[in-house]
Amino acid sequence: MNILIPTDFYENSQNAIRYALEYFANETVNFYILNASAQKSLQPAHELDDTVTATTASSTVHEKEIGLLEEVERFKLLTKNANHHFFAVQEEGSLIEVIRKQIEPKEIDYILIGTKGAPKSGRQGIGSKTWEVITKVKCPIFVIPQGVQYKPVKNVTFLTDYNCIYRNRIIAGLSLALRLQNAALRVLHIRTTNAILTASQTDNKGYLHYFFRDTKHSFHFLENKSIETGVQEFVNTWEIGMIAIVAKNLNLTQRLLFNPSNIDVTKTYKVPFLILHE
Repeated sequence: MNILIPTDFYENSQNAIRYALEYFANETVNFYILNASAQKSLQPAHELDDTVTATTASSTVHEKEIGLLEEVERFKLLTKNANHHFFAVQEEGSLIEVIRKQIEPKEIDYILIGTKGAPKSGRQGIGSKTWEVITKVKCPIFVIPQGVQYKPVKNVTFLTDYNCIYRNRIIAGLSLALRLQNAALRVLHIRTTNAILTASQTDNKGYLHYFFRDTKHSFHFLENKSIETGVQEFVNTWEIGMIAIVAKNLNLTQRLLFNPSNIDVTKTYKVPFLILHE
């Protein structure tokens, strides 16, 4: 298994790596610890300034390379699994383009990213860089909110409105996450009215039941509740250890992970999120 973990050397990134070591504790894993450095300016304003800028930039990149190697060595000592292998990846470019470059050559199964509770924009929810990765990188993503520590995952809730066709990549990403923890699947549908499921929604629900016929699973619905309140109550009632969402369902994803309300969801739920792409 191949896991990509972006790092900026701050606590949220390091917490995500610690979580990964526990979550994948019994697996053979290649961990690629990635740091993306901003590209240098292509049009220096002055020859002297260019020299100073280049020297400063070179020094900064070198410091990051050293920091990355030190971080990798630290987590090599922390893991208890001899089949955990660590690789430092230092690339120049934007975070998104650097991550995209790693996916196919390294056959990445999951991206795992730590995030702060509220970005500088003033919005509640996950950080803007995490949101950019979720929406622009087509790979299953674990989002580890600030301060969340690993606990064995007994139940994973899959939040859905049943309007999505569940393609193989979605099922595969969710199935593997369940298998790794021997967890049960709790499919949750929240509706604000008493409307019944349409024919296509009923079919999609049936497909889920078929796909997970060999996995412990159950279906649940809540009515007349907001998504935020409904999920919070469900997480607390069912001992949910992870929330899974299809990235394509931008309404659900945005309301939970980049919430414009006063609720900071990453501080409310205290569980990781699994974002699934088609």
